[in-house]
Amino acid sequence: MKFSRRLVLAAAAAGASLCSVPSFAQSWTPTKPITIIVSYPAGGDTDAMARLYAEKLSTRLGQPVVVDNKPGASGIIGNTYVAKAAPDGYTLLMTPSTISIAMLVLKQSPANSYDVLTDFTPIIMTGTQPLFLVASAGAAKDLKELVATARTKPMNYASPGSGSPMHILGEMFNKSAGVKLSHVPYKGVAPAVNDVLGGHVPLTFITWGPVAPHVASGKMNPIAVFDSERSPLAPDVPTARELGLRDVDVSAWQGLMGPKGLSPEIVRTLNAHMNEILKMPDVAAKMKVFGGLPAGGDPQRLARTNAADHNRFGRIIKDFGIQAE
Repeated sequence: MKFSRRLVLAAAAAGASLCSVPSFAQSWTPTKPITIIVSYPAGGDTDAMARLYAEKLSTRLGQPVVVDNKPGASGIIGNTYVAKAAPDGYTLLMTPSTISIAMLVLKQSPANSYDVLTDFTPIIMTGTQPLFLVASAGAAKDLKELVATARTKPMNYASPGSGSPMHILGEMFNKSAGVKLSHVPYKGVAPAVNDVLGGHVPLTFITWGPVAPHVASGKMNPIAVFDSERSPLAPDVPTARELGLRDVDVSAWQGLMGPKGLSPEIVRTLNAHMNEILKMPDVAAKMKVFGGLPAGGDPQRLARTNAADHNRFGRIIKDFGIQAE
């Protein structure tokens, strides 16, 4: 079998861009400001962490690193902007795991947008965010009580938005637990948590950071964490698997990406710097506030996780008919 020189070079470049060991060899030195796009409004956890990373990267790279918010259409507007940017390292994307599924849940996606598996260059998975089921005080003290109540009267659950990982998790929970909790979508984490706190909605599937103070004060009750093992953020909260729900395992993540075609030198440099930044105690502490844990590693970790989520949740979205306007 013969291979064209172009194909061999393309394969070599792709493999190099996903190098397995962070290294400063053949490092890239930026000569002008770098922009990190956040496809959501200012003030959220992705925005807050992007600004902290920008500050740290600026110090290490010797150039200003600024955050630019381009919200809209479940992140697709900002994501598209980066996908179509020049692959020169000066336009990057800080994204939550919603990027894996956003194009799958919108009824009408913006024209000429992107392919999430081919139009971005993975740089690093910055953090992971385990997802929890949390009840308002008095709604349920544990899973057994929740399921018993849900089978005798209507119950709702809040999520940060239609088509979010939390929405998908809620529908998976319904199937596994044999209940029919009704989905109430909100425009973000804060309003969802506020309505559960106020007793307007009894339950939410959510990250730990926004609910931790309310759990500590006794105003909210954690039911389960949907991960393979208990979270160090809340070690007393049992996993869904421990409680008998063996097929409900969903977590969220955040990652740094660039446009397709980002050079191996740029990827290596940014990956190496970010791995060092994620080891900083103040960065880990800030991530914990938002219910996250430092991740890091090579670009392949982010590429694999993004592809796995896209494929797995794509099937679930189709099976459950999940859509967002």
